[in-house]
Amino acid sequence: MLSLDYVLLFSLSMILRYGISLWPYSGQGIPPMHGDYEAQRHWQEVTVNLPVNDWYNHTKDNDLLYWGLDYPPLTAYHSYLVGQVGLRLNSSFVELHSSRGIESAQHKLFMRLSVFVADVLVLFPSIRIFAGPNISISAVLLSLYTGLILIDHGHFQYNNISLGLFILAAALVTRNRDVLGSLVFCLALNYKQMELYHALPFFFYLLSKCLKQPTLMKKVMKLLVIGLTVILTFILLWSPFLLAGVPSTLQVVKRIFPVDRGIFEDKVANFWCSLDIALKLKQKLEVSKLGLICLTATFLGCLPCNLHLVMSPTVRNFLLAQLNTSLVFFLFSFHVHEKSILLVAVPAILASSVVPSQSTYARILLPWFLFISTFSMFPLLLKDGLTIPSIAISIFSLVVEINLEELLPKQVQRLRVSSPLPVEPDSVWLRFLTGVKYSSILGCALLCGLMVFYPPPERYPYLWPAVISLYSAAHYLMFLVCFHAIQFRSNELQIGTAKKIN
Repeated sequence: MLSLDYVLLFSLSMILRYGISLWPYSGQGIPPMHGDYEAQRHWQEVTVNLPVNDWYNHTKDNDLLYWGLDYPPLTAYHSYLVGQVGLRLNSSFVELHSSRGIESAQHKLFMRLSVFVADVLVLFPSIRIFAGPNISISAVLLSLYTGLILIDHGHFQYNNISLGLFILAAALVTRNRDVLGSLVFCLALNYKQMELYHALPFFFYLLSKCLKQPTLMKKVMKLLVIGLTVILTFILLWSPFLLAGVPSTLQVVKRIFPVDRGIFEDKVANFWCSLDIALKLKQKLEVSKLGLICLTATFLGCLPCNLHLVMSPTVRNFLLAQLNTSLVFFLFSFHVHEKSILLVAVPAILASSVVPSQSTYARILLPWFLFISTFSMFPLLLKDGLTIPSIAISIFSLVVEINLEELLPKQVQRLRVSSPLPVEPDSVWLRFLTGVKYSSILGCALLCGLMVFYPPPERYPYLWPAVISLYSAAHYLMFLVCFHAIQFRSNELQIGTAKKIN
């Protein structure tokens, strides 16, 4: 049952999504490849018209060089389902070959509505289950997160499904519904392989739960049940390809993990892209060596927060380990997209449920991080023609985040007979950190203005995307240190919070 607060929150969220959906999408009017919008439509065309065994294979009717399917089976099944609906509404939406690049108003409405449906059926229920019956900071921020709205409803993707399943899985395992949570996370992982960003904390948290059972028999049984759930879920989802034989299965794996595409695409705000500007890693090292370096760096970077989780498997440490692990993956893993920062932003919001609302994390670091996460995608959003909505919704979200405590419903409290307790003012450190945050945001505004109004020199056509990626990557490295420090402290120090004076 949804409370009135949730109805109003989700209604506002839908209004924002509708406003963004009226703007252009990825690749609109840019043949021959168009963009992610056409990729999603093409997958519907392929899955509806071709047998399952041809979905991931190069054939005369399935040119893998033209947006070949490169996500796990659950994405393919979702594309098939949406494609079947489109086929019944208007067969021209998914006609093999002839529907390529379709840009009619009717088709745009159909595609945009399909993302709204995913929000209503997957994302919003997951938010409600995670946050509980009373609206909270995490519920507001998840519903109104600028980056997800711009990418799903502007650029055009279905990140709301994989991230919604991740949120639901996190809600379940933190409520001791471990088997069901494992199943749901397998669904998320089989929708988008980037959910590997979140896999390690799930593994170590559930393993720790198994090891903490009172008897050896219960330890083994819990581990077996969870393990069998994971294996059977994968077998069921992959069964069409497993039944077709080893070559068919390996072809799907090869499409999902395209090692030959390189260490990163475009200018992404991670460590390797920043280092490449000076050292030209992509030119000097082979892809296989770069892959090994990325794997090693990511594994070592993930160890501290996950070992801490194993030693102290609390809900707080699980959610903070999700944040730290996903940020390490974004900064150091192989073949990262700029949109992958969404996989970090969602755990960052979930972590707000386990830290005090007046903590430095909730008041300063989280709103700052969410703003930077959207800013780092600005070159992509500008390319898509989403400059104005990106700036407008970012300002709106920043205002909401800054005033979130005042906007949330207040608990009815008894009237005090005596005067209110005095509170200490913000510390010098907190005021300094606030100043740095707003200086950083002004820097973002300056770089956006330069990119929009001041063309780069002909010699350096990618100057502004490179500068934005460097600027954002420096922030992410700083956040990585801060977030690890918060996880490793048993009780986060609430700098500048209100305290009672006796």
